Amino acid sequence: MAKKNKRPTQAVSVGNTPPQKFEFNPDYSMVKKDLKRIGSLAGFFIVVLVALSFFLK
Repeated sequence: MAKKNKRPTQAVSVGNTPPQKFEFNPDYSMVKKDLKRIGSLAGFFIVVLVALSFFLK
């Protein structure tokens, strides 16, 4: 098995630039709308299953 030669790494200097402020402000309005739709459909199907269970017994 061959030995790996480790080369010294050089530090990269960015300079005197100040850190940039980046504000992360995502828009979750579409996600909320989809979750409400999924919840309403799930509730509807549960009600349909309960109603069918009374009729099929």
